[in-house]
Amino acid sequence: MMIKIKTISIVAISMLLITACENELDQTPPVELESSALTNFDGVLNAAYYYHTGVVTPQAVMGEFRADNITFDDEPPYPDFHKYNSDLGGLAISEIFFRPFYSNLYKSILSANNVIDNSDDATQVAEAQFLRALSYFKLVLAFGDVTLNLSPSPDSSDLTLLTRQPAADIYTDVIIPDLTNAIAGLDNSGLGSGRASKIAAQSLLGKVYMFVNDYPNAKIALENAVNAASGAGVSLEPDFANVVIDESSEIIFATQISSSITNSAGGTIFSGWFQGGDTKADEQNITLSLIEAFDASSTAGGGTDLREALTIDVEARKGVKYLGGLDQDFIELRLSDVILMYAEALNETSSPASTVLPLLDPIRTRAGLTSLTGTATSQAEVRAAIAQERRLELALEGHRWFDLVRTGTVDATMGQTIDSNYYVFPIPPSEVLASGGVITQNPGY
Repeated sequence: MMIKIKTISIVAISMLLITACENELDQTPPVELESSALTNFDGVLNAAYYYHTGVVTPQAVMGEFRADNITFDDEPPYPDFHKYNSDLGGLAISEIFFRPFYSNLYKSILSANNVIDNSDDATQVAEAQFLRALSYFKLVLAFGDVTLNLSPSPDSSDLTLLTRQPAADIYTDVIIPDLTNAIAGLDNSGLGSGRASKIAAQSLLGKVYMFVNDYPNAKIALENAVNAASGAGVSLEPDFANVVIDESSEIIFATQISSSITNSAGGTIFSGWFQGGDTKADEQNITLSLIEAFDASSTAGGGTDLREALTIDVEARKGVKYLGGLDQDFIELRLSDVILMYAEALNETSSPASTVLPLLDPIRTRAGLTSLTGTATSQAEVRAAIAQERRLELALEGHRWFDLVRTGTVDATMGQTIDSNYYVFPIPPSEVLASGGVITQNPGY
């Protein structure tokens, strides 16, 4: 049964109790709710979706405020995200950002494990595999090596289970197989309802391959997603003003947020951060670099880049992309993102510029700009053009820092030499302490 996440019933919310307790990896259901005794896993699956509502704000802050789009300027105990040193490892800031991100993802994973191991509904299992892959993907992007758990009821007495596993192994042993299985097990009936779908799994698999620099496989997965879009009812919005609204035709997967359901982490929702609605981001926080990038796009594009006024208020230096307030969904994947990754994968597998750049034309036409065809010819020039297009098209959507790390352009973009230890974020100190040191901290923190 397809249930829109924004309208999860009270019964479904109560099922969160199945997977919620103090230790993020010790969430065995109590005796009266043993997973083996359950016959309906709707609530457990909804819990796996729900926990991502507590992930999106720290995810968005990490993705944008760490990079060159937005500044985070606050007095201690909340250090600037642009200080590439050990400051972010402090307990106060970790409890605000990194612990909700970390703990909610593991809660989602545990709920997904429960469904995968116990549900007889093949669609539920495929959705859970998508969510487990998405959760682990977010964890390795943020922290690198992380604890791996594929059981719905891990042995809490065996602390060795908490040992961090190499990110490369988690990609090959969990994320990619889970997404491959999700593609096989899903159709596109979940689009628009906040559920996983076949095209969402194809898109995420392509994105995963981009992050492990496997461009040939990324090209295949992303081409499948792009080719499936029309048949799935996914298309570019004619007006950029509508790309992030809940009803946008180009949303492939979004974490649904609702003012009627408590956010699993609490605090200021991600959209408020970009509008300066949090005290830690209440100054003029849009960087001059982003403003100048939009201006340069207008000059080179033969017109006015319409995305600028629909993304930022230049005078106030605030974000204006999100107008949904407490009901603003967080877009995990949308079609223009997938098209841009597909173009990049083609370029990195030596497709000619004359094949790659026309893919950007619909995105640029919507922005009021001319085609890039003929303006860039070499692989390096096309690479730079796509990177700039991603920055402006996806600004304030939580991609920027992770794109810089993925493409090896952190130093060049940020204008300084940054120790690669700070490409990832600190494991929450409370998790390190609770594990008795079995979970180790990232170097530099």
